[in-house]
Amino acid sequence: MSEVDERKTLVLTGASRGIGHAAVKKFSREGWRVITCSRQAFADDCPWPAGPEDHIQLDLSDQEGVGTAIAEIRHRLAANGGRLDALVNNAAISPKHEGGKRMNSIETPTHVWRDVFQVNFFAPIMLARGLFKELSTAKGSVVNVTSIAGSRVHPFAGTAYATSKAALVALTREMAADFGPHGIRVNAIAPGEIETSILSPGTEKIVEQIPLRRLGQPLEVAETIFYLCSEQASYVNGAEIHINGGQHV
Repeated sequence: MSEVDERKTLVLTGASRGIGHAAVKKFSREGWRVITCSRQAFADDCPWPAGPEDHIQLDLSDQEGVGTAIAEIRHRLAANGGRLDALVNNAAISPKHEGGKRMNSIETPTHVWRDVFQVNFFAPIMLARGLFKELSTAKGSVVNVTSIAGSRVHPFAGTAYATSKAALVALTREMAADFGPHGIRVNAIAPGEIETSILSPGTEKIVEQIPLRRLGQPLEVAETIFYLCSEQASYVNGAEIHINGGQHV
């Protein structure tokens, strides 16, 4: 009989770059087992142990694919007694017109709305429900990554993205009420302008209006995610933490 893996375990979507990549490195450094899910195959330059073995290539826009991934995750969690200590719903899509032009509420095609909501809104609740038993066993934590665009019109984030993130904020509140009695905490983080490879041209103009006058770093977001998944946040439930240098004030 194989030994039970005693490490805490994280499942994180959208792990291939930016905030997700920083979070994986943070949790790995802290001794967690990290199961990653993203549209990309595992990258050889990603520096955490057991990366290739604990990576699942998954297109969250495919509902059947999400179901298959849940089954695969549950199978892999059997190694640590069927416990899941944290689920971080970080993956998101934000389609643009040609040339990076923002998709507004008049011009966004219906199929784009559907795809965006499937990835940004439905996939998080599908994963949380599908892994509910494992989260409950561990008295685990769910962190939904929302956005400053969920509460205001943003110059770059399109309407479908913004409304999906606003819906995810409401979902976080509902999940906190529903999952809480089972010992599962559900919170959200709302990043602002974070220095990643997907920043839009013109971001420097926004930075001029941010009280801290700089972009955020992916590690600063990862640290907050880790806090919400740790014992230090054991009574934090249903919160949305703004990580934006004061941009929301």
